[in-house]
Amino acid sequence: MNPDESTRQMIIAVHDSARKLVLEFAGAGSLALYWLHSVPGSSRTVLEATDRYSRESLSELIGQLPEKFVSDDTARMMASRAYRRAMRLTGGGVPCLGVACTATIATDRAKRGDHGCWVAVQGTRARRLYGLVLEKGERDRAGEEALVSNVILHAIAEAAGVALPIVGLLPGEQIERHDEPADDPIGRLLDGDATAEYVVVAPDGALLPEADVPRAMLSGSFNPLHAGHERLAQAASVALGTPCGFELPVVNADKPPLDYREVERRVEQFAYRYPVVLSRARLFVEKARVFPGCTFAVGYDTAARLVDPRYYDGEAGRDTALATVRAQGCRFIVAGRAVDGAFHTMREIAIPTAFADLFVNLPEHLFRVDLSSSEIRAALSEDDAAA
Repeated sequence: MNPDESTRQMIIAVHDSARKLVLEFAGAGSLALYWLHSVPGSSRTVLEATDRYSRESLSELIGQLPEKFVSDDTARMMASRAYRRAMRLTGGGVPCLGVACTATIATDRAKRGDHGCWVAVQGTRARRLYGLVLEKGERDRAGEEALVSNVILHAIAEAAGVALPIVGLLPGEQIERHDEPADDPIGRLLDGDATAEYVVVAPDGALLPEADVPRAMLSGSFNPLHAGHERLAQAASVALGTPCGFELPVVNADKPPLDYREVERRVEQFAYRYPVVLSRARLFVEKARVFPGCTFAVGYDTAARLVDPRYYDGEAGRDTALATVRAQGCRFIVAGRAVDGAFHTMREIAIPTAFADLFVNLPEHLFRVDLSSSEIRAALSEDDAAA
């Protein structure tokens, strides 16, 4: 079944709109994907599409068994996951939409409940939901599939600003629409939005903007997360008597900023293990402002840089920065580190007397791991080259 001419023109406009789509279907709606592909230009629009036909596949997508498979809540969760997937595939540099449809339509057996669908389209700031209950028995399966797919295309086109009215509705059938905010805290963080200072990513992937953070944190690029990071966090927790979490800055003083794809890749390492805090705080003086009262777990080399006047254009700049850290109630717990074959500790660092109280030594018997991310990346590169 090919799209009619008005639908075809609408699809052309969608392809020309520069939106990038990830589509998730459950129960019906895949004809919409065929229609998108039937009009030249779909490679500019469609990033990925998945038909979640089994309960297990849908549950894997949204991270839980839904209370009701065909519902606005299920469509909302599907669209949210689709949107984040689109942002990951593109790196977040283009307008992205997550499109979801969950539906129940005529099949080879009688169904007791209504036939209908929920469609959701999510962008960076908003989400729109469309609900439709079909007049049961008035169409065959192909007719119901075509109408559901028409609703999906209309929803996509409406998000792109090019929609035409939905045709084919029977008397008594009406599209139910809901508009709601759909915050993307990672996107806001990467955009430098002043309202987004940090976001906590829960172990199950839930995004919790500015939720409570641990009283101690280990900041790093985590490229990759390795046993040394985990053991340092554990040792700091023991020494301080409070849980030590992980903080991943999306911007770095010495490296290019991370894009959406890379943020998601690194966050995945923490999935179902630890929460991780994302922030735009590049320097510890900035982290102290964002996370007052926090103790930061650092290595010997980082601690040495923290008190080195060369990194502040002189002693006055250093003292001002450390005084700011103190004013925010923050301090550092310093782990020893192997450098050039020798193990160095905080006691070898010339810490200014006025700021000695900001630095706590983490004893070697609690933590010593002669491992670094750069060494792991180098070893992985060698393995890849040998493969």
